[in-house]
Amino acid sequence: MEDNRLGDYLRARRQLVRPEDVGLPVNGVRRVAGLRREEVAMLAGISSDYYLRLEQGRDRNPSVQVLEALARVLQLDATATDYLLTLGAPRPRSRPRRPRRETVPPEVAQLLQVIGLPAYVEGRYLDVLATNALATALQPNVRVGENRLRSLFLDPAERAVLPECSQLAPQLVAGFRARVGTDIDDPRVVELVGELSLKSEEFRQAWARHDVKAVGSKPVLMDHPVVGELHLRLVKLAVQGTQGQTLVVHHAEPGTDTAERLALLASLVAEQPLGHGMRPAVG
Repeated sequence: MEDNRLGDYLRARRQLVRPEDVGLPVNGVRRVAGLRREEVAMLAGISSDYYLRLEQGRDRNPSVQVLEALARVLQLDATATDYLLTLGAPRPRSRPRRPRRETVPPEVAQLLQVIGLPAYVEGRYLDVLATNALATALQPNVRVGENRLRSLFLDPAERAVLPECSQLAPQLVAGFRARVGTDIDDPRVVELVGELSLKSEEFRQAWARHDVKAVGSKPVLMDHPVVGELHLRLVKLAVQGTQGQTLVVHHAEPGTDTAERLALLASLVAEQPLGHGMRPAVG
């Protein structure tokens, strides 16, 4: 059976918009979550029957104008709107994919060793491709070959370091969707989503929301077992010349307790033979 990505996305996002968010009165008990189909259609200026065909997958190629109107009603940001437009575009015939080796550029691998901050490179599927010793000391699961989605959703030790894990986890899923785009039939994506959906109800719920949001920078609270509480800033930078690799760096505001604790952790790492922490890897 052919998939219905556009309809699935519209349905998921419709259920997340409250009537009062779009200026509609709420009278009596509503039996559906979010907006009704006819309400979305009315606000977007299209017929209810046409919108129903979109959700059911009977019409898969709406105009850009219709999609932009729907994006406005569903309160999508720029990233999510672009994703919706991609879903509504004609899809080329799929071809068998060959696994591609994800190789970290040598200059980026070298940067990890001299940057003096916890830093690592993650691939298109959020696999850790390269890391430095300080990043591994900060989060033990940041090791070459580990996957950040698996670590966050399936490893209690990882979650113990992140007191705000329940807020961070959906953000990671939204970032993963933004990374892979509409290419969710990629065998590696199917494998990851299938495994995590079976093993984690939290992941299953986050994936069902169809959130799409690229993460560039955000605050992260950590409860480190050695140096204590850390209020860090996480920054993600695209690695130019690669297909979806990202440089991830944690840093602290200068002059803060966190900066002192991070420096202490760095000094502890320097005293140990951990310089082998960065290695190239196959994704």
